[in-house]
Amino acid sequence: MSLEKYQGIIPAFYACYDAEGNIDTTAVRALTRYLMEKGVNGLYVGGSSGECIYQSVSERKLVLEHVMAEAKGKIVIIAHVACNNTADSRELAAHAESLGVDAIAAIPPIYFKLPNHAIAKYWNDISDAAPNTDFIIYNIPQLAGVSLNVPLLREMLKNSRCVGVKNSSMPVQDIQMWNDEGAVVFNGPDEQLLSGLAAGACGGIGGTYGVMPELYVKIWELFQAGKYAEAQPIQNECCRIIYKMCSGRGNMYAMIKQIIRLRGGPDCGSARLPLAQLEESDLPIAKEAADMITAAIEKYC
Repeated sequence: MSLEKYQGIIPAFYACYDAEGNIDTTAVRALTRYLMEKGVNGLYVGGSSGECIYQSVSERKLVLEHVMAEAKGKIVIIAHVACNNTADSRELAAHAESLGVDAIAAIPPIYFKLPNHAIAKYWNDISDAAPNTDFIIYNIPQLAGVSLNVPLLREMLKNSRCVGVKNSSMPVQDIQMWNDEGAVVFNGPDEQLLSGLAAGACGGIGGTYGVMPELYVKIWELFQAGKYAEAQPIQNECCRIIYKMCSGRGNMYAMIKQIIRLRGGPDCGSARLPLAQLEESDLPIAKEAADMITAAIEKYC
């Protein structure tokens, strides 16, 4: 089993809605093409950026089907399939495998605090529904309320399909810990991509990669070339842009979709309620952030 394909910049795919708030399959396909043209190595579909917890099982299937129609065999596709119950998660896992994704991923069960053995069973039950597909743990304790730990990871690695961790915890040292156990590790927090790569991450999966993919691809290229000092100011500018995007009243993903429109990308609608919608006062912030991205691309890329 070759794991070399799991590297580089993998944007977390954004939810795409029409004016009525339904899944916009035309926008899904357009966004897929848009990101592939930017030189990304893959897409992470149906995760936090995909607003998965606010979508039905049928909607999540629909999104993945249209992403795969554009991207299958061209870039790496990782489908996040976790739901609030095992049965729906298994259904999404089996569906993802039928489409030929490279890997499935899952957060731990949320709301109830489950012990390690129950979390492992949940993940293994999902993996069993896709017996020919790699499995990736999604560690995001600040939202899931559960932190991956070494004993749990060791238990999961007994499953030969479990190959790695999408690590969105903030301590960079977690990447080293999971690596030491033999897992492939993707950096999650976009603000520390460069630090994560230095700590041993194979690449990154990030929620802001899709709004400024050129900058993150450049960080990856410079890191691969050993030009860390040249990558640092780009990382720092990405952080400043993130701070700007988070400074409004609307949800960051609604802000991101507005910026993509301003940058000439596809219209992906807004974020789904109850996520906060953009207000009039947010529009100048989106324009400032878009201008910052354009200036950074001109300077560094």
